[in-house]
Amino acid sequence: MPISCPQCQRPVDPEPQHDASPAPCPHCGAPLTAYAPAGGGSPSLAIFLHPATTSPPTRQDDASGPADPPPAHADVAPRDVPETAPEVDDTAPGEDSVHAGARHAATTDITPEPAPGPARRTTAPRFLHAARTTSVQTRKARRQWAAVVALTLLLCVQIVLADRARLATQATWRPLVMALCGAFRCDVPTWREPTAFTMLSRDVRPILGQPGTLQAQATFRNDARWAQAWPVILLTLKDADGRTLGARALQPDDYLPQDERPVPIGPGQSAQMAVRIREPSANVVAFSFDFR
Repeated sequence: MPISCPQCQRPVDPEPQHDASPAPCPHCGAPLTAYAPAGGGSPSLAIFLHPATTSPPTRQDDASGPADPPPAHADVAPRDVPETAPEVDDTAPGEDSVHAGARHAATTDITPEPAPGPARRTTAPRFLHAARTTSVQTRKARRQWAAVVALTLLLCVQIVLADRARLATQATWRPLVMALCGAFRCDVPTWREPTAFTMLSRDVRPILGQPGTLQAQATFRNDARWAQAWPVILLTLKDADGRTLGARALQPDDYLPQDERPVPIGPGQSAQMAVRIREPSANVVAFSFDFR
């Protein structure tokens, strides 16, 4: 009846041995006597049970006994052994590349980034601050510029009004002075341009019944752009040779009526004057009127 080998647990049919030595296992060479049935009785059922997990048996070339050692003087050729075994890629051919990358990333040492330090505050130049102005600052700046412009204009107006007597005598500035004085209710000096008066008629004759007294009268027109005051008229008396016998500058109060208030002569307006003078000599035969 077969028995189980105590070493490899394989069933073995024991052969009778004529000597006293135990029978060896034909598979592993272990002795079978210790587990042989005593007195030729029935073997135990445990010989048919096999363990759940067993290590593979060590096969030997000779089942009858251990292999003979190699001869001591045998020449054995040296074999080249690589210093480092080649690495085996354990990634299956069909494995996803994402899984392979994940395994590679898991083996990579991750160095944590240092925490950022506190930001250093830098001061920008003042001319760059205009680019970071807010809407409130913009409105404030506009009001300031408007105030500057208004104050500048007010200063210019004050200068013009303070010097209006001189500026009013210039044709370039007079319109502006008149406009400002019309708004601020100030007086503008009357325009004076004697050369703009044009003589229309003139006459000097003696007065009947009053010997030695002459009557001088003239009519003239204002051709200036603005109204003018009554001019100063220079009356000159001459003899037949052209020599000056007498001259007099007649003021408006001299040739205007006493009860008449002088009113400026408007542009294109005509005016008349008349005055009595004493004859300086009986040889007066010529006269002239000039505007001053």
